[in-house]
Amino acid sequence: MQDGILQGSHEQMMEEYAKRYKKICIENNSIDGKLFDEFGVKRGLRDKNGKGVLSGITNISLIKATEMDGDRVIPCEGQLFYRGYNIYDLTKGFRQDNRFGFEETAYLLLFGELPAASQLKEFQDVLAKNRRLPTNFVRDVIMKAPSKDIMNSLTKSVLTLASYDDKVTDNSLENVLSQSIMLISVFPMLAVYGYHAYNHYECDESFYIHRPSDELSAAENILRMLRPNKEYTDVEAKVLDLALVLHMEHGGGNNSTFTTRVVTSAGSDTYSVIAAALSSLKGPKHGGANIKVVEMMQDLKANVKDTTDEDEVRAYLKKLVRKEAFDKRGLIYGMGHAVYSISDPRAVAFKQFVEMLANEKHQKKEFELYSMIERMAPEVIGEECAIYKGVSANVDFYSGFVYTMLGIPQELFTPIFAMARIVGWSAHRMEELINVDKIIRPAYKSIMVPKVYESLKERSTPKIDTKAMKELQLTMKDESC
Repeated sequence: MQDGILQGSHEQMMEEYAKRYKKICIENNSIDGKLFDEFGVKRGLRDKNGKGVLSGITNISLIKATEMDGDRVIPCEGQLFYRGYNIYDLTKGFRQDNRFGFEETAYLLLFGELPAASQLKEFQDVLAKNRRLPTNFVRDVIMKAPSKDIMNSLTKSVLTLASYDDKVTDNSLENVLSQSIMLISVFPMLAVYGYHAYNHYECDESFYIHRPSDELSAAENILRMLRPNKEYTDVEAKVLDLALVLHMEHGGGNNSTFTTRVVTSAGSDTYSVIAAALSSLKGPKHGGANIKVVEMMQDLKANVKDTTDEDEVRAYLKKLVRKEAFDKRGLIYGMGHAVYSISDPRAVAFKQFVEMLANEKHQKKEFELYSMIERMAPEVIGEECAIYKGVSANVDFYSGFVYTMLGIPQELFTPIFAMARIVGWSAHRMEELINVDKIIRPAYKSIMVPKVYESLKERSTPKIDTKAMKELQLTMKDESC
């Protein structure tokens, strides 16, 4: 840039333009934090103690992290219930029978009751028959403009599938159920094929597309489609299956499920609703947290000489909290949850299977490092920070480690979360349609100050260089020609 004139390519000019206007945006959009308290605004729809604002009623799942003792709220071991069943009992049930649990749990969440053997077999067959994409969809949609961000690819594919549905806007319960089951079935294909397209066109690797098998479970098909040789062990598939079950649903208050409810309440179609939920889930504060755990662990191993030395590891954790290490945000990723304090039941249910997989993959030392951090991190956070409730490992702490051991690329970490959570989204969409016929519309307090309109000639000198603005407009006009 010379003499305030924007130069260079279109991208460079727009970058410079945005830099100039950033200050104006901040000045005109910043709100005094004290006003939130003054007007009783619940930022994040949560109060200072982390309790969520009650905005709906659900019979799909229950999160329990506290108990009442008279008027006192006492933290307790975290519990998670799907349709009234404790997650420990559900997972124990299909594990004891040496079965895969994704399909059974999906039936439970969608229909509200556990299936009989014949109903489960019928539902498995329905899911298998829906593992089909429109003719040439992979070539015409997934392989076109592949992206490293597979969540964006997944969202694009979902919205494009709407073009193939003659009943896209039919929000009758039977049609929404049919659309939901179809999307649950094809999500693994959309995500894995999206990754293969990116890996081939952007990373110059081999390209292969494996069709799913009607005889296999969702977890088995994910591994089958992902791996060049289609091979996997029973332990690998069972651990991935458990991960899918544990990520399938988590109350109506999480960001993506609330998004599902909000967009459903507006009367939108199933594809648009799920696309909105995907856009919510892809955020690093929601579905992308397990990637941050893996990156944090890589940084730890690069900066700690002896990862078996508790004192060295503790010192690194303190640096994290003090914003002196990794991304300097002051967070130990995988620790803490908006609701749970003493324990996250999903992490508890997952841990023994993480150890089983670690032993099979000869990653016992890595598992011991994770276990050490799980034990020490709450102590360090308690010593270094003022916190209103306890801190424990959440399910994201171990899921990234598991996916890494399974050879799943980081680009697919959040999409795998989506493959599971779409079941919960679908259940909440149907519950919203059945029970509520009112758009969700929260209130915002305006602090806007009335202003007197000034004509263009009367306005004060702009805060930016007008000469540069004219140069920008002329250049962009030339480019458009």
